[in-house]
Parts: sequence; structure tokens; C-alpha cells
Amino acid sequence: MDERFAEVGNGITLCYETFGDPTDPAMVLIMGLGTQMVAWDTRFCEQLASNGFYVVRFDNRDTGRSTRLDGAPVPKLHEIALRRIARPAYKLADMALDTVGLMDALEIERAHVVGVSMGGMIAQTVAARHPSRVRSLTSIMSNTGARFSGQPALKTYPVLIGSSPTDRDGFVERGVKTWTLIGSPGFERDDVELRAMIELSFDRGASPAGTARQLGAIIASGDRRRELRGVQAPTLVIHGEADKLVSPSGGRATAKAINNARLVTIPGMGHDLPKAAWPQIITAVAQNAHSADVATGDRAAVQAA
Repeated sequence: MDERFAEVGNGITLCYETFGDPTDPAMVLIMGLGTQMVAWDTRFCEQLASNGFYVVRFDNRDTGRSTRLDGAPVPKLHEIALRRIARPAYKLADMALDTVGLMDALEIERAHVVGVSMGGMIAQTVAARHPSRVRSLTSIMSNTGARFSGQPALKTYPVLIGSSPTDRDGFVERGVKTWTLIGSPGFERDDVELRAMIELSFDRGASPAGTARQLGAIIASGDRRRELRGVQAPTLVIHGEADKLVSPSGGRATAKAINNARLVTIPGMGHDLPKAAWPQIITAVAQNAHSADVATGDRAAVQAA
């Protein structure tokens, strides 16, 4: 891995990696709750880059090799259960600013912003609050923060609030069980590759407290539907029809909240990015991005398309 680091403001340093030609239109990938940038498979990133994009993946704050907010308040279980976080360490808006700060550090004026799960929420917030920085938006397996859509199935609650083992073997085994529970029942999974990704995540630095703070940020940010009505970027919403962690109603609600958003649902896909679905996902993301750039007359994008 060619990991690099960028100071993005407010004392936050993000670990990131890039793929492709820096002269191509930028595409920033934002990962989900407690999940490191390595969950954006290197081959997935390379395939996106081959479609004419300069792809950036990074660890969110409190994840992987980016800044840990050790000492910041960690939500208690009853606060999470009641969805009332008394002292959130930060909110999604702060994580959106991290993304914009990374773009500043890389001298990226505008980017195609793509996020999964919590990363989709962050991407939506970037598009809503920093519209001049967003070429297009893709929100994958995410929701609007509304209480009655995109909620997890009861069987997945241990994934959200269960304690994480501190030893490597225990961490890996729990990770495999988690992805088995929330993953895609309609697609084959390579268990060797999954285990390797989880092992790499442990070796790069696991942070259960950071994951809890990120969950607190999601809850404290509340219902974002009103804000999402102002999103102007061409928007694609992708959701798996078999998602147990963020129910498909979250994708439908997101597409409804954002003007002219296009919804693509994938049968058999759960709360992951199964390799067999990459062609459909990558094609849809690339088409949305190229269409947005062609519509705005971006010369480099028109040539790439």
C-alpha cells in the first residue's frame, strides 16, 4: 500500500491512498462505520480509476491510521439505545469537513463523492453543505437519518453495540461472523480474501471506542431529510435488496429526499460490496459521474467519457 497522510484541519490527520491519473476528475470514496479504507478493495478502486477517474480512498477519523480522538467522550449503551447522545465527540458535519479538508490538501477543487453506509451519510452531508465541491454524489446502502426508514434488523444489533475482542484471532473471528451476518446472501464470497481484509484492519489499528464515537455521530446528527432537499449534485442511490443492517427503505428514502436522484437496487446484495456486483456498481457510478461532468462541460470528463 502507498499510504500517505494529510492534515485536514481541526487537529485531524487522515491516512489516504490514491489510484489513477491525478489529471483525471477526482472521485473520493468514503467508507462506513468503524471500517477502514481497505474495505474499498484495491481492485475495485483500480477498476474505477480505469474508467477515467483519480480515485482517493481514506480512513475516516477514529478509524485505521487516521487520527484517533482518544479521551473524547464515548457514548454509553443506554444513550445509543435511546438515540440520545449527551456529549457527542463530533457529528457527521465534522466528518464531512474532514473530507473537504482532504480535498483541499490534495488540491482537488471538485470531486465525485461516493460513500457507503455511514460514508454515504457523510457524502450526502458534503453535497448538502459544500455543494461547490461536489461534481456528483453516489450514496450506497445508506439512509437519511429518519427514524422509520433504513433501520437495522434486530438480529444485527450485536454488530452495532457488541464488544470487540482485543486479541487478533478474536477480532478476526468476530469480523468474519459480522460480515457473514450482514453480507450478501445472493453472491458468493471469498472467505480467504475477507479474512485477509479483516486481518489487515487489525494490523493497521482497530479502535472500538472510535467506532462507538462514529455511531454517536450518526445518532447525534439526526434526520437529514430537510438538508438533503437542497442537494443539487446529480445523485445516484444504490442499495442491496437483501441488506439487513440498513434496510432497503433507507435507499428509497434517500432517493426520495434528493431531487432527481436515481435509485438502483441490486437483488441478493446485502451490506457489503460483493465482487460479482462490482461491474453493475462501477458502471452505474461511472455513468453518473461522466454524465454529470458532460452536463457541466468539463473538458477532461468529456474526453474520458
